[in-house]
Amino acid sequence: MKKLVLSTLLVLQAVFVFAQQNPALKGKVIDAKNQKPLQNVVAEIRNTTQTVLTNFDGNFVFQSIPAGEQVLIIKTSGYLQQTFVIEPSADGETLDLGVVLLEEDITSEQQLSLVTITENDLGDDNSGSESTAGLLQATRDTYQQAAAFNWGQARFRIRGLDNENGTTMINGIVMNKIYDGRPQWGNWGGLNDATRNQEFTMGSKPSDYTFGGILGTQEINTRASFYRPGSRISMSGTNTNYSWRLMGTHASGMNKDGWAFVVSASRRWAEEGYFEGTDYAANSLFASVEKKFNDKHSLNLTAIYAQNSRGKNSPNTKEVTDLMGVKYNSYWGWQDGKKRNSRDKDLEEPITMLSHYWKLSERTTLNTNVAFQTGSIGNSRLDFQGGNNPDPTYYRNLPSYYLNYHTAGGVWQPNYAQAAIAKDYFLTNSQIDWTAMYLANQNSANSGRSIYVLYEDRTDDNLLSANTILNSSLSDNISLNAGANFRKLRSHNFQNLLDLLGGQYFSDVDQFFTGDAAQPDLNNPNRQVVEGDKYGYNYLLHALTFDGFTQFKFTYDKADFYLAQSFSRTEYQREGIYRNGIYADNSLGKSDRIVFENFGFKGGLTYKLTGRHLLDFNGVYMTKAPTLRNTFSNARLNNVITPDITSESVVSADGSYIIRAPKFKGRLTGFYSKIQDATEISFFYAENIGDTEGDEDSFVSEIVSGIEKQNMGVELGLEYQITPTIKATAAASYGQYIYSDNAKLKTNDDNIAATGNDPITDFGTVYLKNYRQPGMPQTAASFGLEYRDPNFWWVGANVNYLGNTYLDVSSVLRTDNFSIDGSTGVSFPGATEETVREVLKQEEFDGFTLVNLTGGKSWRISKANRNTVGFFASINNVFDIEYKTGGFEQSRKATYPDLQQDLASGTRAFGPKYFYGYGRTFFVNFYINF
Repeated sequence: MKKLVLSTLLVLQAVFVFAQQNPALKGKVIDAKNQKPLQNVVAEIRNTTQTVLTNFDGNFVFQSIPAGEQVLIIKTSGYLQQTFVIEPSADGETLDLGVVLLEEDITSEQQLSLVTITENDLGDDNSGSESTAGLLQATRDTYQQAAAFNWGQARFRIRGLDNENGTTMINGIVMNKIYDGRPQWGNWGGLNDATRNQEFTMGSKPSDYTFGGILGTQEINTRASFYRPGSRISMSGTNTNYSWRLMGTHASGMNKDGWAFVVSASRRWAEEGYFEGTDYAANSLFASVEKKFNDKHSLNLTAIYAQNSRGKNSPNTKEVTDLMGVKYNSYWGWQDGKKRNSRDKDLEEPITMLSHYWKLSERTTLNTNVAFQTGSIGNSRLDFQGGNNPDPTYYRNLPSYYLNYHTAGGVWQPNYAQAAIAKDYFLTNSQIDWTAMYLANQNSANSGRSIYVLYEDRTDDNLLSANTILNSSLSDNISLNAGANFRKLRSHNFQNLLDLLGGQYFSDVDQFFTGDAAQPDLNNPNRQVVEGDKYGYNYLLHALTFDGFTQFKFTYDKADFYLAQSFSRTEYQREGIYRNGIYADNSLGKSDRIVFENFGFKGGLTYKLTGRHLLDFNGVYMTKAPTLRNTFSNARLNNVITPDITSESVVSADGSYIIRAPKFKGRLTGFYSKIQDATEISFFYAENIGDTEGDEDSFVSEIVSGIEKQNMGVELGLEYQITPTIKATAAASYGQYIYSDNAKLKTNDDNIAATGNDPITDFGTVYLKNYRQPGMPQTAASFGLEYRDPNFWWVGANVNYLGNTYLDVSSVLRTDNFSIDGSTGVSFPGATEETVREVLKQEEFDGFTLVNLTGGKSWRISKANRNTVGFFASINNVFDIEYKTGGFEQSRKATYPDLQQDLASGTRAFGPKYFYGYGRTFFVNFYINF
């Protein structure tokens, strides 16, 4: 009995001591404007693993918190974050914060305009200008906000990295395309309300859902019970890529029977966007339904449908822009009184996703997701046989063709009179002539055969994805994240005939070849195809990927650190449906399988100098499989696996000093990354390349392997609350993004293959070392002021400088083929080291300054129903500055003599083509919440 009493007293003493060290904390979170409780608000103790969510009534409870002064953060999407400094009482009493009021963050409406950045100017291969703005919607970091909303319009990329170095997920399912590694933002475009619940990590910092890349991660959560209950309707107007948007969303919240659902729909449209002839039409639907069976199990079904059709705008040479202006678009023409664009991108790839949430214990959860995505992407363009090129900017239609004319002996003989005629003709015939093409096709001499047709490069994908994610708090200081992902892709790629343009059929032959080489499919030669038929090329791509990761996070008073590791296996295969006449023995049927196995390790440390001053370090080494796009050198026509293809090696590190004072927040970061053994494939027509002589065109696929990219720089974000209503922000980025070594170049030449010879030509070294990576500002700076009135209105202004943007250089021009005559082995006349260096100097675009204005207001219109209305408005590029966002050198003039001829008059026929940013644009959004 004595031992029992003593043991009981010791246990009670231990419980009492534990209670003293870890008192409970509770509170209730409500909307400051309508006084409604807020569900699924995140409450977390900073620098610990302790996080809880508010329940249906807005209540949250921490069963225990560490002793000593702590920082409590209350946050949720669409509201201003609240921060409290708390200190447990010595007597162990429960800390009750009472009611916590969260004010609506009107500035979050700015996210609704971001779609104009992420969907603009995407190329046929989804490369676009590769702005990373879409990846930053979830973050409130000052620097990252500037990168998304202030610099994104100039195609700024965080740390100079392409989107394929980040990971975008919906419910943990990776949304990056297997084909090119980039997310297809249009798959959930127009569903801004439905995709607001996001988590973002920067660089290689740890994510609870994936190992990630070196750019960061974005996780979109569509669990129905996580949405704030209520309805919302909004109407927007803009003059960017669309003109109008209508959107409606309703979230039920979790009812007493354990059901919750969310529905959202939107429509966006424009007869013409900012650039000429760029029509736009998009419809989006979203639904999410959750059933909570008990405290441990929930199922959620998500369905996303986003259909998008939009006209593209053309990149143009300086000659064309000088004649027509920066808004000129050569892709459209008049038909029956309406502008018709020949280059439409049509996207329709619905997603269905089933998610199971299992609460294994108070400390451990398991989330399993299965998703299926199907649908199509089509990029249209004109095809023709036996007629003039319908492109109004075809080089023979422009003055430069006559100004740079050379005789067969290489003597420059400019024809100024003909150049003047060409100029006048182009100015009056600067658009596609649809009527002329219809008339040509209906000419009786053609016997119903179309000379011109409209077709699309079509991709029909079926993608099955599955993953499982484990999160466990192993102790108060240690947490475990682990996950496994599986994806299986069947991608059908073909040329689809859309419109015969008044004719009766089109001949499925290649006009540039004769005999068997002219046949896209030797098993079905000389076909006459009609609308809806496949022709030209037809093949399947198969991919099977698996990856898994584990991650341990350790949290202590003075330091936090993490360690993570990953493994992945990627398998690709091509399956030809046509037996191509050029590649008769290597086009039909399945190619060899190619497998890549990769791994990664990363870690990081956060050292807390004080509660307000921190040092943060992150590092990663990983290998990465090449994309499916780059694994086959000419997938449209043959089964050839890209020579020298191998996995990329990636290393990255960053270090930050972070300050979090009540009125002042700041972050200064230095970063470094290197990507080695990358491969890039491009296609173009060239003269005097390989065995091609004179002005004969050769269509080649260019394979550049062993690419090495080095990115280093600093980034700065500062925020200072001058008064309770006035806030100042500043951000800056300075980088040096270069090709840090030379690469290797080979070509796959169809002309050579048609003669029966090996189509692969080795051009040796590409002298890329120290050239700048293209298409993004490498210097950016921003300063902004914001006034937020207690009566729920606000205005803001920011001024931004962007510079050090460079042109994308041609690789083949930087091989020995450019300066050395292959027939003699000596340099071309005049091709000295100095002259070659001068003509191949990389073009740097002029820096520019943009001023943006933003503002908004909201009103509570009914005390009884607690309804609110509001608006958000922005004006970007207030002073209508003209600037280039990117461009590329043309590779057609592939030797020094040819390039010199193109430079003869000073007006180049094959000069670089440029993309331009928007001038002055606006965005206005009106909304009602009820």
